[in-house]
Amino acid sequence: MRAEASVLHLDLDAFFASVEQRDKPSLRGKPVIVGGTGQRGVVSTASYEARRYGVRSAMPTHEARRRCPHAAFLSGRFDAYRDASRRVMDLLHRLSPLVEPLSLDEAFVDLAATEPPVGLDRPALVDLVGAVKAELAEVTGGLTCSVGIASSKFMAKVATELSKPDGLFIVEPGSEVELLRPMQVTVIPGVGPVTAEKLRRIGVSTVADLQSIPPDELVRELGRAHGQGLLALAYARDDRAVEPEREAKSISVEDTFATDLVDHDRLGEVLDGHAAQVGRRLRAAGLFARTVTIKVRQHDFATNTRARTLSGATDRTETITAVARTLLAQIDTSNGIRLLGVGVAGLTDVVQEDLFGEDAEPLPEPQPADDHDSAQPSAPDTAGARPRHGTGWHPGRDVHHDDHGAGWVWGAGLGRVTVRFETRDTPPGPVRTFAVDDPALHPGGAPGGQVTAR
Repeated sequence: MRAEASVLHLDLDAFFASVEQRDKPSLRGKPVIVGGTGQRGVVSTASYEARRYGVRSAMPTHEARRRCPHAAFLSGRFDAYRDASRRVMDLLHRLSPLVEPLSLDEAFVDLAATEPPVGLDRPALVDLVGAVKAELAEVTGGLTCSVGIASSKFMAKVATELSKPDGLFIVEPGSEVELLRPMQVTVIPGVGPVTAEKLRRIGVSTVADLQSIPPDELVRELGRAHGQGLLALAYARDDRAVEPEREAKSISVEDTFATDLVDHDRLGEVLDGHAAQVGRRLRAAGLFARTVTIKVRQHDFATNTRARTLSGATDRTETITAVARTLLAQIDTSNGIRLLGVGVAGLTDVVQEDLFGEDAEPLPEPQPADDHDSAQPSAPDTAGARPRHGTGWHPGRDVHHDDHGAGWVWGAGLGRVTVRFETRDTPPGPVRTFAVDDPALHPGGAPGGQVTAR
């Protein structure tokens, strides 16, 4: 264990949504939800304005629409997210040679490895983080981040959660255990819904409860490795090093059940939840997977795995779920299942399938709009139409018009597409509607207002 708070964890605030608000002036200060926009879609990121209405990551899009119908529902623009992420990671690498990216918007930094060395007392750390935040805003065009600093990776990540949004929390060495005590046990990595329910049944809901339970009882309920691991983290015992440039080769989620599951519907629900977690982690990392796998451990400890390689790489929860359910149907579960897992492999940062082909659904045809904001609809909506060359007019995507310049898709349906013409460096712009086959309207195009890298 480190004697000083020298592990920094940085998390970009509401990253995908913040990039969209940065590049779309008309959405600044308004609820923005990024993810699958069809009826089967899932929320990837919600802006803090949308979170006030109870919208959260991994929530079904239809539920997010019910809670916040006036939000802007946008599909992702991963090129823009990767560009912003690269600028942030470059900044962190200039700070320390030991940077461990966790996803596009999150990383650990070892401050003990900086050259020249930085001060690790509280005033020095406050000044350092202030400088990092200022430079981050400059190189990304105004994005913000939350930062936690502690003596371990686990506590640094906990500290970041306590500092959101746009804050800094430093955990003084020696204060970790008391800080953790009142927190819900789900703050500990590895305590998902199934483990949390097991712990609840033995009277554990907070970290203080976990700290006080006899170790033998915990091991009896969760198994030796899992039980001892959770107990160590409950006492903030974490000596993991910051691993630079860690590369994920696969992503998986699995759970062992307290009692064998036989009910097929219940197994399907667990499978769906695991697939959603895998999909979220893929999208957070900006990765796509070519292979979907499931792992099934039977009542007699026999373990079966099934895998399917897709025709193209995907990050869609719906695709992962559908394939996983098909694979599960090939296995006899009638005698009870002890463990069920979902994983993906063959990871790439290049998308190879039409991510929105099945998700897009036609909407009522948008009405023409004039140049006054007061006459515009409250938020962009789901694209149902398709432009030339089979490319979807997904809400939020960048477009360019020969006469009007750069803009983004506000909504589409029944042969028409509505575009708001603005960039990050302009005021909120006018909205105009065109036929989807208008020869002057082109998918893609620059989002405008390029940020100069330092």
